[in-house]
Amino acid sequence: MKGLVPYTINVNGKLVDLSEPQVMGILNATPDSFYAGSRRRTEAEIGARADQIMAEGGTIIDVGAYSTRPGAARVTAAEEMARMRTALKAVRRVQPEAVVSVDTFRPEVARMAVEEFGAGIINDVSGGNPDGAFGGEEMQESAYREASAADVPPIFSEVARLGTPYILMSSRPNIVSIMQEFAAKVQQLRDLGHKDIVLDPGFGFGKTVAENYEVLARLGCLREMGLPVLVGVSRKSMLSRLLGTDAEGALNATTVANTLAVALGGASILRVHDVKECVEAVKIVKETMRYV
Repeated sequence: MKGLVPYTINVNGKLVDLSEPQVMGILNATPDSFYAGSRRRTEAEIGARADQIMAEGGTIIDVGAYSTRPGAARVTAAEEMARMRTALKAVRRVQPEAVVSVDTFRPEVARMAVEEFGAGIINDVSGGNPDGAFGGEEMQESAYREASAADVPPIFSEVARLGTPYILMSSRPNIVSIMQEFAAKVQQLRDLGHKDIVLDPGFGFGKTVAENYEVLARLGCLREMGLPVLVGVSRKSMLSRLLGTDAEGALNATTVANTLAVALGGASILRVHDVKECVEAVKIVKETMRYV
């Protein structure tokens, strides 16, 4: 589609074309994700959610077992691993051929998901941070722990070994610092021989409400990096705070933000709770952009 980076990623030996917007459905196997409507605990609930994502037109199922909402309790590696195994087992039972993304910053969880369940993408919201520091929405720049240039994040080494597409997120507050961070970390990944990288500017992480909207307005700048971009704004507080509502009331706002992300920003992947509405928005944008 016009405006998108012409790019493919190799997912389990098959090329996925990201020059057409893809919709990634969120499946949270957690008790405390920020949007209550996204939480799934039992195998039956998880399987039903995986079926729903695919039936509504999603092309990627993103499974998370560690809540990254502000103030969420830290989860041990053992607990995350147990939750993830339960979730992936349920997903594979009902959707054995689906493209599955795993939302984790831990190399051991990524390894298990790929080697035991054929997960095709690793989605790391920590940006390779070995402490798993995600950056709260009001987190100050000085509080963000950065690995030194000489360090190689363990997750980088693991995804390079696995050869699995990797979503690299930034908790930086503005588009310039985001691009600077991406440039350094993409080079680290390239030096390890890794090829398939997707950039996520990290809406809701380490940014004020105003900074989130500035990044959305300048999202198209990321095209200069020649890599596809994922946008995850679904029901986030950057929307609800502006409108004086909550996550439950932020569906319409999410659709508007996703439309802007594709039409103006060239987003290649949209990570959402509400798949049907997002698929419809993408279809309208695609049809309109044919005539631009």
